[in-house]
Amino acid sequence: MDSLRDLQPARVDTYIPGLQKRKGKVRDTYDLGDDTMLIVATDRISTFDVVHPTGIPDKGKILTAMTLFWFEKLKELIPDLEHHFITADITEYGHNLNWYADQLAGRSMLVRKLEIVPIEAIARGYVAGSGWKDYQKTGAICGITLPTGLQQCEKLLEPIFTPSTKEETGHDVNISIEEASTRVGRDVMLPMQQKTLEVYKQAADWAAKCGILLADTKLEWGRKGGQGDLLLADEVLTPDSSRFWPSDQYQVGREQESYDKQFVRNYAQGLGWNKQPPAPELPEEVVLETRRKYLEALERLTSGKFAA
Repeated sequence: MDSLRDLQPARVDTYIPGLQKRKGKVRDTYDLGDDTMLIVATDRISTFDVVHPTGIPDKGKILTAMTLFWFEKLKELIPDLEHHFITADITEYGHNLNWYADQLAGRSMLVRKLEIVPIEAIARGYVAGSGWKDYQKTGAICGITLPTGLQQCEKLLEPIFTPSTKEETGHDVNISIEEASTRVGRDVMLPMQQKTLEVYKQAADWAAKCGILLADTKLEWGRKGGQGDLLLADEVLTPDSSRFWPSDQYQVGREQESYDKQFVRNYAQGLGWNKQPPAPELPEEVVLETRRKYLEALERLTSGKFAA
């Protein structure tokens, strides 16, 4: 694929009249007025919590395909794992949503409405990203003291759970498990920690079989009506929420080649951008390479070919 002219234009927005819409950095969600909602993954891309004006063609479809794959695979690997997904078949959505197939096909999910726990659940198996920065300053990540002398992107002896705040605007902030427990209750945080680490370990094992290292991932958990067991929600183990590294290029002590949006982060930082709105436009070569990376991650993990 040599040119954006060969691709369908990026879909950076959706509109369904008569439904209440909430616009996130990447996803548009529609309240269907009962106990369900519609999640639509657009082709928007954000770095440092700021959305770029340039979209990545098919990105939303790739993210949705990967999330659907992981919902199925994790149920196989963790039989008692529950999630909010109902169907991705537009004909089963109701509400005459099949009229909007051009916006929804391949990039939408009908899900159960949950009360999302307002804490980002992050599992890390390697010292990278904000975790590496924290470790350099304090020798710890989210209050968890790590061995001295670790190098950038070095694998940890055991994965760790490192929560962060969930900010409506600006950047999320890494916090300790104790602070997270104070915010949402220990009865919520302990099972969230356990489930997040279990999902990470099972997914990392699967990814390794596909030649990919899962460095870290961010998960969303919610509960029906704010009560009962935690259910896995939103996107799952995608390049937007995870760091995927090709295992055959892995080398401790440096930044890694990656299948995630680190490529876009690096480009934006190289411009001297201050990480505040507005985010810079992305040139064609960055758009195409980002799409290629997302696509390769999907096809390696699922052993299938993506059909746009």
